[in-house]
Amino acid sequence: MRLWTLHPKHLDRQGLLALWREGLLARAVLRGETRGYRQHPQLARFRGHTAPELAIDAYLAAVQEEASARGYAFDRSKLGAIQAVAGIEATSGQLAYEWEHLLRKLAVRHPALAERWRGEAPACHPLFVIAPGPIAAWERP
Repeated sequence: MRLWTLHPKHLDRQGLLALWREGLLARAVLRGETRGYRQHPQLARFRGHTAPELAIDAYLAAVQEEASARGYAFDRSKLGAIQAVAGIEATSGQLAYEWEHLLRKLAVRHPALAERWRGEAPACHPLFVIAPGPIAAWERP
């Protein structure tokens, strides 16, 4: 499971579809609707939010909006009512780590897109607020 700190606009089709599917799984975990993945380290930042279920819905809403802009039909009804929520702090080190990780993946499965993004600064997902710092403690580089 990878819940990217990166803005979903950077993902290729395969990455965007995987993010939606994995985000819905994360949503089910946070809502107590599944027994799998309960200890997944990427869920820590959502669990640390004052409203975890609203935060994951806000996260997924941005993914759905990106998909819709590309002409994909991700089912928004799978989410609850979207409400404004406080951002989740993420670090510049985490964003940089994910950027390099994504560029390596894209170099293999979508070289043209990797070339497009290479040399650009990554944008972060709108739910996250970037602060200086290293890779997150939960990350497994």
